[in-house]
Amino acid sequence: MTDTKTSPDFGKRFLEGQVALVTGASRGIGRAIAISLAARGASVACIATSAANAESTAEACRALGVKAVAYGVDVSDTAAAAANVKSVMDDLGGLNILVNNAGITKDQILMRMSEDDFDSVINVNLKGTWNFVKAATRPLMKCAGRIINISSVVGVTGNAGQVNYAASKAGVLGLTRSVAKELAGRKVTCNAIAPGFIETDMTAAIDEVAAAKLTDSIPLGRIGSAEEIAATVDFLVGPAGAYITGQTILVDGGLSL
Repeated sequence: MTDTKTSPDFGKRFLEGQVALVTGASRGIGRAIAISLAARGASVACIATSAANAESTAEACRALGVKAVAYGVDVSDTAAAAANVKSVMDDLGGLNILVNNAGITKDQILMRMSEDDFDSVINVNLKGTWNFVKAATRPLMKCAGRIINISSVVGVTGNAGQVNYAASKAGVLGLTRSVAKELAGRKVTCNAIAPGFIETDMTAAIDEVAAAKLTDSIPLGRIGSAEEIAATVDFLVGPAGAYITGQTILVDGGLSL
C-alpha cells in the first residue's frame, strides 16, 4: 500500500481537559482517531460493539497519559446511545467532542440486496450517527463542542453494488449540514469527513491485481492511511477549525474529481 503516515505530534496537546467520544474505535480509522485525540491530550471514550473489542484502543490512549474507557454499545439502539453518553460524562467528567465513525457494509447489487441488508446498514451508519448526535447535543451546547461525522466518498459519488452504504453515507452529509445550522447559535460546530480508499483490514485483503487497479484510479496514486483521516479530525476539533461548520472534507487523494 503506502508508506506515507501522519503520526500524532505528541508536543501539541491542545485538547487538554477535553473529553472525546469515538464510535467504531476498535480498529482502523476509529482507532487511529481515538489515539490521535489522546495524543492531543483529550480523555477518550472508545466505543465498539463490545467493550472487549475497544479495550486495546483505550489501553493505547492511556499509554499517552490520558484517561480512556472502553464501552460496548449497539450504536443503532437509541436508548443505548443515550445511556452511553451519560456514562461517559459520569466516568470522564464531561463531553466536548463527538466523532461518529461506526459503520458497516453489506454490499450487493440492487436486485439481490435484501431488506435486512438495506435496513441494517442504514440503522448503523445513519441512525447510529443520529442517535449519538441527539444524545450528545445538550452537553455539547454547554461547552461549544465539536461534532465530526465520518461519511465516505461513496456518499458523494455513489457506487454500484453499494446502494445501502451510499445512501447511508449521503444521509450523514445531509444530517451534518442540518445539525450545523441548528446548533451554530450555541457555537457547536458539525462537520463531515468523507474518506476515499483507506488502508484498513478490508483493503488489506484485496489481491495485488485489484489493488493496483484501485491505486490507478486515484489521482495521487496511492491509498490513504487511517492516520491521515485522524489528522483531519484533529484539525477540525482544534483551534484552526473553530470557524468551520456544515462542511464535508473529502480526504480521497482526488478520487472524487
